[in-house]
Amino acid sequence: MTALRFDPALPWWAIAGLAALALLVAGFALWRGLRGWAWRGLALMAAAIALAGPAFEIGTRAGLSDIVILLDDRSASQDLPGRREQVDRAVAQLSDAIGALPNTELRRVTVGDDEDGTMLGTAITRAVAAEPDARLAGVIALTDGRLHDPQMVPTGLPAPLHVLLTGQPQDWDRRLVIEQAPAFGLIDQEVTIRLRVEDQGAVPPGLGQGSATLRLSLDGKDEQTFAVPLNTTLSLPVTLSHAGQNVVQIILPQIEGELTDRNNSAAISINGVRDRLRVLLVSGEPHAGERTWRNLLKSDASVDLIHFNILRPPNKMDGVPISELALIAFPTRELFLERIDDFDLIIFDRYRVRGILPPEYYQNIVRYVRDGGAVLVAAGPEMASVESLNLSPMGQILPARPTGRVIEEPFLPRLTAEGRRHPVTADLPGVAAEGDPDWGRWLRMAQVTPNPDAQVAMTGVDDDPLLILNRVGEGRVALLTSDQAWLWGRGFEGGGPQLELLRRIAHWSMKEPELEEEALLAEVTNGLDVRVTRRSMEDRIGPLVVITPDGTTRSLPLEPDGPGRFVADWTADAPGLYRLQNGNESRVLALGPAAPREFEQTVADAALLEPLVTASGGAVLALSEGVPDVRQARPGRATGSGVGGPWIGITPRDAATVTGLERRPVMPGWLWLAIIAGLALAGWLAEGRRGRGA
Repeated sequence: MTALRFDPALPWWAIAGLAALALLVAGFALWRGLRGWAWRGLALMAAAIALAGPAFEIGTRAGLSDIVILLDDRSASQDLPGRREQVDRAVAQLSDAIGALPNTELRRVTVGDDEDGTMLGTAITRAVAAEPDARLAGVIALTDGRLHDPQMVPTGLPAPLHVLLTGQPQDWDRRLVIEQAPAFGLIDQEVTIRLRVEDQGAVPPGLGQGSATLRLSLDGKDEQTFAVPLNTTLSLPVTLSHAGQNVVQIILPQIEGELTDRNNSAAISINGVRDRLRVLLVSGEPHAGERTWRNLLKSDASVDLIHFNILRPPNKMDGVPISELALIAFPTRELFLERIDDFDLIIFDRYRVRGILPPEYYQNIVRYVRDGGAVLVAAGPEMASVESLNLSPMGQILPARPTGRVIEEPFLPRLTAEGRRHPVTADLPGVAAEGDPDWGRWLRMAQVTPNPDAQVAMTGVDDDPLLILNRVGEGRVALLTSDQAWLWGRGFEGGGPQLELLRRIAHWSMKEPELEEEALLAEVTNGLDVRVTRRSMEDRIGPLVVITPDGTTRSLPLEPDGPGRFVADWTADAPGLYRLQNGNESRVLALGPAAPREFEQTVADAALLEPLVTASGGAVLALSEGVPDVRQARPGRATGSGVGGPWIGITPRDAATVTGLERRPVMPGWLWLAIIAGLALAGWLAEGRRGRGA
């Protein structure tokens, strides 16, 4: 490599001035008719060139090898039958073929699994950016074409890209596609899941038409079967049964011959929420804490409250007009017969049986509870009287029987062993690990005898029951045997967690999932890391049984983590739908998508790479037809076929690097001086001959 360079002895402006002077002198001499004008101009111009320091720069070059990038896709979808062997065979043959080419180097790039799928576009971009454009002769990608970062595929390459597809031409697959699923839904109301069953690839004749069978279950229970048309979007209604997480599992049975069943199922988590909690509060005997329940429920934005105060029994005759006692008549029939099932909770606050409600109304309340309703009784001295609710038909569902004694003395509410385990009372503010809680005292309670199947969470005087909880049929009943909770709200002797206690009692009655005493909870802490929490009223429980997506089971010990709590930490092997079981409690847990992203689409297809292949002059070939040869080819002829089978071409780049530089003057200084002197002498002689001739 040779180039002309300058090393001026004077600033360029001085040299330019000398060159301009040469032109002026030559022009003046020509104007005066002097015969030596040309020689004088050339002499000055030669001086200007000599001062510019012209020299030849001679570089020593060393040739560089061409680079070929070979990307092999080792993502999970390449584990489908036959594909891993295709890639292994192609890598071995292509490596040998590229290594045999003269002056060519191979760069291997392996693309594995990523949390977001196959990042093949990113891998191509990074591999190409790491090599000089002048040396890149070709890029070869061994893949099924299912990449998940198409936005990262470059728009152009300095060398041809060849895509060699794995798989077989007869491959086909049927998959379940969830187009839209809600994250939240109202309890006991339908939500809609939009889905379709789609066939891809070379579907055998007769299978691509008609319908497919779907199996749907909610939280692993009550499986239903549907026949749905193929390749058609449809809406599937689902009714959520409870608050909190509802897991909808949809399964598409595997068809013989399809590539995989990993994309034949979906697990959708929908959080069930109540539209509004409807509560009926009936206040009887006036007392200092009468507004406690009302204030609590009115402060909760999710509660619709209907509140009635019983100011006077119907048989009381004092001459006061009814219009002056109540704004509206007490609609007993509507509330306790016609619309009782509209309520999530009925609270009787110091209510006396005074003939306002006929016996059949109480019977209907009993039916309401057994069918899944909830009743909360906040009792006072009336519990021990002949007007006690226990003496009504409701007595058959109350969790305790009064003894007829009212205890009028200060006492400190304490938690029982069951109360320390029950979510309603466990971890209340002020509860100590040992000893008495840091609460104020109450002053009165009714003495009762609890039913054998009821749970006593709090006690008062002489460990008599203060808070009793029980399940009746599908419903729940709570009994608080004192009307003194308002003392905590007033700060008596330091007060206590009045609002939190009453809120928990009310929400447990309405089946709040967070307050279930027997529950199996699972929290995903990081990717596939799971913490399982088992709440139970038992002192000991058995191990946790985990059923994995492929049907295998494993057993995990649950370690104590405080009263009524047992935990286990484990890491799932792969995304999918897991079933957790412990005793009578079970839970369905969806980790990631039921079908990993690698298996959403499994039929090989290079559609996302074809624009880049075409723009770079490459080719798309199927490995099922054999591994192509690699040849050096001129640009524009990157693939072909012949006697030896198909081949792909790489473009030689003939790149080189400069290893040394040598600078040589065009002429030595003495030669420049001789030329300048000779030209000046020639001009003098030419003018001298003219003078003699004159």
